[in-house]
Amino acid sequence: MFLRSLVLVVGSVAAAAAFVPGLATRYLESTAAGTPPAKIEKASVSAGQDAARYTGNRSAVIAADAAGHFTGLFSINGRKEEGLVDTGASMVALNVSTAQRLGIDKADLDFRYAVDTANGKARAAYIRLDRVEIGPVHMEKVGAMVLEDKALSGTLIGMSFLKGLSSYKVEDGKLHLTR
Repeated sequence: MFLRSLVLVVGSVAAAAAFVPGLATRYLESTAAGTPPAKIEKASVSAGQDAARYTGNRSAVIAADAAGHFTGLFSINGRKEEGLVDTGASMVALNVSTAQRLGIDKADLDFRYAVDTANGKARAAYIRLDRVEIGPVHMEKVGAMVLEDKALSGTLIGMSFLKGLSSYKVEDGKLHLTR
């Protein structure tokens, strides 16, 4: 009987540790310092603001907008840029104006690739971005395509970023990105 109870307690502790990582560490650190454990509060994000939420040191969650799209404020080469996550895009895609804001000289772009977009065929230049991140989720040396402004109106965060993550999933109207 004692052994069964011990196994049950150990199993419960292991399950709790798996589902609530860092809880014991935060509690022990705060009580060792003589302060009560920190109170965790939920915050809501108003429409039109950056809808990304950061859930720990390796994950970000982006809420769907009214149209069902997942748009967040990314940092690309150290500069903030709103990007639409698009699993149908093979690569991160930028227009020339955005590339120039990110410090990429248009004269260095070689538009030798023909690409098919939702708006039809376009010419594109391949570049490698130093860093793409959203909260604690980041990737270095991300392949991207630069298209003329008339072919692309915004920034698409495509598979060249997503494939480097350990997982991405949609659940309850939210996109979970995990590094």
